[in-house]
Amino acid sequence: MSTELSTSQAPPGDSHRLSPRQRKAIIAGTIGNTVEWVDWALYSIFAAVIADVFFPKSEGAVGLLATLAVFAVGFVMRPVGAAVLGAYADRVGRKKGLTLTIGLMAGSGFVIAFTPSYEAIGIFAPLVLLLARLVQGFSAGGEFGSSSAFLVESAARGRRAFAGSWQQVSVAGGVLIASLLGTLSTSLLSEDALHSWGWRAAFVIGGVLGLVGLWLRVSVEDTESFQQTQSAGRARSNPVKAMFVEHPAAALRVAGITIAGTLTYYIWVNYLPTYANLTTGIPLETALLSQTFCLVIFVILLPFVGLLSDRVGRKPTMAGFALGFVVLAWPMLHLLNDSFLSLFLVQLTGMLLILGYSANCAVIMAEQFPPEVRATGIALPYALAVALFGGTAPYFTTWLSDSGHADLLWLYVSGAALASLLVYLTMPETKDKEFS
Repeated sequence: MSTELSTSQAPPGDSHRLSPRQRKAIIAGTIGNTVEWVDWALYSIFAAVIADVFFPKSEGAVGLLATLAVFAVGFVMRPVGAAVLGAYADRVGRKKGLTLTIGLMAGSGFVIAFTPSYEAIGIFAPLVLLLARLVQGFSAGGEFGSSSAFLVESAARGRRAFAGSWQQVSVAGGVLIASLLGTLSTSLLSEDALHSWGWRAAFVIGGVLGLVGLWLRVSVEDTESFQQTQSAGRARSNPVKAMFVEHPAAALRVAGITIAGTLTYYIWVNYLPTYANLTTGIPLETALLSQTFCLVIFVILLPFVGLLSDRVGRKPTMAGFALGFVVLAWPMLHLLNDSFLSLFLVQLTGMLLILGYSANCAVIMAEQFPPEVRATGIALPYALAVALFGGTAPYFTTWLSDSGHADLLWLYVSGAALASLLVYLTMPETKDKEFS
């Protein structure tokens, strides 16, 4: 098996320069991935509003907890989607896998946007919401493995982390667009308008953007890594079985790499505005504005940290992220109050640390597996870890706050960061690993 990228992928004699085909693939992959994640992020952005629309009125945080339980249940489908859609991408191509995932995500977003409220159709409202989130979870489970494999396989040899970082640029870009929609909706609309149609308009916009992403994904070619695997007859009929039987250590390593990254990401990047609103009383529109500013900085810096990883390695950049949360989780969460400056500094510090994980996660996972099981090998262990630690993070965080134990959240964050730090320090460095 050839371990070098073909010369049509990388310019001869230059392992760092991207060819026109590679640039086109990375741009198309990034834009398509961005618009897919808008719908996924909108749910957590509008969690408090969705709780009022889809669940009966109740005291305390019962409705919000029910909404976040649906959020968490959506993550249960991510391992299923990872196994089914990851294997699909390994068998028939990254392009076809990515086309399917974005169609499912956009369609489910439209369903959420047009589902009547609990007052209109009763129990059917939360049931339809649950079904739509299950389909979105299924889609998201396959998206990460397929898009990571597509981007890293489209890179020049010395720019794999840079190319892989655009997977997370696109995810954060989707969250940023969702955050902007949330900020505009909460700032420009009255509370009645926001609850009646404003949040629905945001989901419709997200669905339309998903259709744009679908068109982009149809327009690109599949990667040469996949094409060479097919032409050489190395494709596996059951990539899931092959991944577990032939690469169990790599699968466990991917899960360990993910623990701290997914937990801190879903708390800091997705849920912190709602958490700060609940615990400190800061207005939601102010919290979303802080999130938007921080996300802009985060998205801009991600590719540069990817370049840093290509220069100094995966281990030091990821270890810096985890060690930072081990040390700083307590002071960050205890400094959080109802001022914009406090929330902005806490959000920004956490997101700067998360750069070390987000810039590396796609490339380090892709470098663990050969192309015939790569999408599955990335997607399934990652999805299992995300379902356990990422999907439950908003629910567990809200439960701690509602039960009077918000001051213990730092222990949860530091413990997860310490577990992943041990993985980062003991895993092999793959920066210079040959890659096909």
